[in-house]
Amino acid sequence: MPLLGAILAGGQARRFGSDKAHARYNGWRLIDLAADALSAQCDGLVVCGREEAGFTCIPDRPGADMGPLGGINAALHYAAANEYDRVLSVACDIPNIPADLARAMAGDGAAIVQSQSVVGLWPVELAGTLDEFLAQGGRKLFDFAGLVDARLVRFDPPLLNINRPEDLPE
Repeated sequence: MPLLGAILAGGQARRFGSDKAHARYNGWRLIDLAADALSAQCDGLVVCGREEAGFTCIPDRPGADMGPLGGINAALHYAAANEYDRVLSVACDIPNIPADLARAMAGDGAAIVQSQSVVGLWPVELAGTLDEFLAQGGRKLFDFAGLVDARLVRFDPPLLNINRPEDLPE
C-alpha cells in the first residue's frame, strides 16, 4: 500500500519566536530531519502549509490557520489524487522520528502517537470525514482522532517536541 509522508510545517511558531522548521538540532535543520526520516519509510513526501525549496509543497486545506488538521487534510486529498493509500504525518519540530515509525503505526484504520498526536497514520478514505469535521468548525486533532477511532501508539523513549529555543541542544 503506497504511503505518503507529510511534514506539517504551517504553524506560526509563536512560542519559538522564529522559523522552527529551519532551527538546528545537532547541526541539522528540523525540517530536514523529518524529511530524512519519512523519506526512508514512505513512497512519497510533501510539506504541508508552507513553501519550502527542494520539497513538494501543498497548502493547508481548506485554508491556512486550520491547525494541524489543515495539513493532514491537504495531505489526504493529495494522497487520494496521487494513488497513495495512507498518509503518515509528522510535525516539522520532532527531531527523533523513529526509523520504524511506519511499521509501528501500521494496522487497521487511523493511529496517532499518544505523546505527539500530530504523528499519525491516516487512511485516505478519511478525507471526506475530515472535510466535514472542519466544515463544522472542528479544529482539535484529538477530537477528530476520537471521531475516527484512531488507535493510540506509544514510543519509549517518547518523541521529542521542540517548542522553545531552549528545547534545542547546546
